[in-house]
Amino acid sequence: MQKIYKSLGLMSGTSGDGIDASIISSDGSNNYEEISNEYFQYDQHIYDKIHFLKAKINNKYDLRKNQNDIDDLEKEITLFHAKAVNQIIKNTNIDLIGFHGQTIYHNASEKISKQIGNAKLLSQLTKKNIIYNFRNNDLKNGGQGAPLAPVFHKTLIKQNNLEIPTCILNIGGISNITIVTDYNKDNFFSKDIGPGNCLIDQWVRRNNQKYDMNGELASKGLVNQIIVEQGQELFSNIKKNKNSSLDTNDFDISFARGLSVEDGSATLTYLTAQIISASINYEISKINNKINKIIICGGGRKNNELINIIKKKSLKNFDFKNIDDYGLNGDFIESQAFAFLSIRSLLKLPISFPDSTGCKSACTGGELIKY
Repeated sequence: MQKIYKSLGLMSGTSGDGIDASIISSDGSNNYEEISNEYFQYDQHIYDKIHFLKAKINNKYDLRKNQNDIDDLEKEITLFHAKAVNQIIKNTNIDLIGFHGQTIYHNASEKISKQIGNAKLLSQLTKKNIIYNFRNNDLKNGGQGAPLAPVFHKTLIKQNNLEIPTCILNIGGISNITIVTDYNKDNFFSKDIGPGNCLIDQWVRRNNQKYDMNGELASKGLVNQIIVEQGQELFSNIKKNKNSSLDTNDFDISFARGLSVEDGSATLTYLTAQIISASINYEISKINNKINKIIICGGGRKNNELINIIKKKSLKNFDFKNIDDYGLNGDFIESQAFAFLSIRSLLKLPISFPDSTGCKSACTGGELIKY
């Protein structure tokens, strides 16, 4: 019988608004059990510093230029994570922590994926073993460093007896899909397909809000089709210049300047939905025409305007479901995934695969800090 580990996954997504924390128990292979989930919202000054810093980093040279600011923010983020960890594990003994950190720059062609967060300091403050730096080994092995959640998506689909073949559409800052056609083989397909919440979030941040709650701003605005066409052209150029994985810094919303808050939200929501639906239509038709079930997770699933447009623009035979409809908590899939990946990393099991990240062969990832 395989050993069962209790792991805490910590995920701070591209929205940079806080930490999703999930404790699961798992053998890292065939199953998992959800124990607890909790969200910890960043203080306003941490939130502001994350987005201010990300806006300044557009290439690898900017990483060096802003090293002092990176170090300062890294310490603050680590202390915040430590406080969250000590709160959530108060009544639960865990074996290890999967610490993703806060992505501030990702460029697979440069073999760089920079997540800030001091794993050694977190280990000292929490008195726990830490797995971190999940993406680096995949990049070294010819992969894109993302997406990494697909092996967990497959486990989730199998454990919950979800119908296959099926597609999971994760709408975070970036949108990605995982297509699973077999419960028992690691032959799933996954890739980043375009922006998720990032264009909309950038827009509303410029207008002094954090996000468009349920798509309410977009629902009040008018779509500017000329700007949609400009945005599509820009995205086409991004696709030509990048192999697969995307970063929120790949997208610039300056083409929407001059619009009202509502019209800008409506236009960028429509553009995002159009890119997502076109990518789904193409990728699913290319891989397996029998797939019609699409399960939506990630923060973008709550944006009613975005989801409604995706459904309208997608092939008519697609049956869209919210992951919450299956009794799963769609807010914590990514944090559960990194709890699961940390166990796999500890056991030297693969976390990335040729058909998910484009690596040469299935490989493990992550580095261990022993307490």
